[in-house]
Amino acid sequence: MSQVAIRAGQKSVLITGCTPGGIGHAIAEEFHAKGVFVIASARRLEVLEELAAKGIATVALDVTSQESIAQCKEEVDRLTGGRLDFLVNNAGRTHTVPATDLDLDEVRTTFETNVFGVMAMCKAFVSLLINARGLIINIASIAAPSPYVFGSSYCASKGAVVSYSRCLRQELRPFDVRVTVVMAGTVRSNIANTVHQLVEGSLYEPIADLYTKRQKYSQTNQTMETSVFARQVVANALQPEVPLLLRTWFGRRDWFWCGGMSTMVWLGTILGEWILDTGAYRRFGLEKLRIYYGAMRKAKVGKNFD
Repeated sequence: MSQVAIRAGQKSVLITGCTPGGIGHAIAEEFHAKGVFVIASARRLEVLEELAAKGIATVALDVTSQESIAQCKEEVDRLTGGRLDFLVNNAGRTHTVPATDLDLDEVRTTFETNVFGVMAMCKAFVSLLINARGLIINIASIAAPSPYVFGSSYCASKGAVVSYSRCLRQELRPFDVRVTVVMAGTVRSNIANTVHQLVEGSLYEPIADLYTKRQKYSQTNQTMETSVFARQVVANALQPEVPLLLRTWFGRRDWFWCGGMSTMVWLGTILGEWILDTGAYRRFGLEKLRIYYGAMRKAKVGKNFD
């Protein structure tokens, strides 16, 4: 870990998943620019050398490992004097596979990082957050309320983060610890670099081209630049606290919709689920698949679904 000393009275933040090219990396730089003492983390310390060179503290952290989390807490406790003003749970993985093709071991891996890692971090660092009357920032996604086709496992994991955060916010209110959920839209990131192939015999083989295109969707549709996203997230985190009734319009927001397409999805949650369903069905070309199998049935050839 890099050796950087916190100044008296300086606020501190721990950010998970700060690999270069990702959201966490940009958030670390933005908090640092705002004068906050930043502790950036990633599984491998060497990927954080650029941040360390800028005067940012770095620590190795695997959010799926209890031992790694415990070691990280010990180092953060020492660095900050037992206080933590912000915890940003950003570490995550994407998982773009049709629901009927899912490998459950892969699903468990997704939940270990996206859900259980968030829970474990909040449990481990709650005492430091209470000491500072701090703020937890959980990075969720607009995938949680929307039918993001071929992303059922990822959507479910982010939906779990949303529900967990909603309860966590109430349970920590007596201790003056707050919770913000970032409903992230499409943002420039390395998270979509992995491209999957359909499993043999998949129901979606007739639209394999659309499946391949879908895997890059977050990087090709109204994608917000990572630095812009980070700037908005940090600006919200540093806003003053206002009464709960006013938080939708003033001060720090409990629910912060940010990134490409986030406003559109937010409106969909208000106007009716049918809008999101219809939009997703059309946008991802599922009508093409319905027509294909309709023709196969009519001709009485092709797959037997018994």
